[in-house]
Amino acid sequence: MSTSTPPTLAQAVESSLKHYFDSLNGEMPTRLHQMVIYEVEKSLFESVMNLTGGNQSRAAQVLGINRNTLRSRLAKFDLL
Repeated sequence: MSTSTPPTLAQAVESSLKHYFDSLNGEMPTRLHQMVIYEVEKSLFESVMNLTGGNQSRAAQVLGINRNTLRSRLAKFDLL
């Protein structure tokens, strides 16, 4: 039985971007950097909050940021 290696984070992002570009049917995206950073960061915070059971102190530690920064980002993404 062989097990396949899951894609790296970079590979997953590249694949998602390819699908996104394909869905644009030749249209050029705008503000792509801002959109990608927002979407990835929101997903990151949601995932870490789920991982830590909503414990903000543990989430801040996992993310390597201070708790005030975490709370600011959670508010930005309406995750409080």
